[in-house]
Amino acid sequence: MNTIPRDPHWCAAPVAAGPLRRWLTDRGSLTARLEQHAGEIKVKVLFQGLRRVNQDEAFLFASPFARVLVREVLLMCGTKPLVFAHTVVAPSALRGAWRSVTALGTRPLGAALFADPRIARFPLRQKKLPLLHPLHRRAVAQLKKQPPPLWARRSIFALGNSPILVSEVFLPAIYDL
Repeated sequence: MNTIPRDPHWCAAPVAAGPLRRWLTDRGSLTARLEQHAGEIKVKVLFQGLRRVNQDEAFLFASPFARVLVREVLLMCGTKPLVFAHTVVAPSALRGAWRSVTALGTRPLGAALFADPRIARFPLRQKKLPLLHPLHRRAVAQLKKQPPPLWARRSIFALGNSPILVSEVFLPAIYDL
């Protein structure tokens, strides 16, 4: 990808203040950072399959009705969910650049992304997700009580001309780290 696709729905400049700002702006592997603060992190796969893109993901695909591979996981410390991660990739890229995504199982995607020097990462963007946002609804479905709006970040990674969009929603337990 030679140009950065424009994401009109998420902010490029840091907007969150307080303890979450460092999580939202760190450009390294989120899983590695969580492990530094919390110890061993487990990946719990919630969903992996074809789905239509969310409205605010359509900018990356040819059609707002595109069907893409979606992988949704929880990054957990013991039984405590810390982050809900949502990855979107075009099915055509699964036969090429991103073919390993379908075989990750309970391994974190970040380990693969940061291990390959050919993968370029575009700037982080962030957003406070309203209660009705699809990512907020799916993230809190795993929690015992409904939290207020949640902060999230997203980034595009590219291998050649194939993008992958990774969104990470920070759950209330992250404040304990």
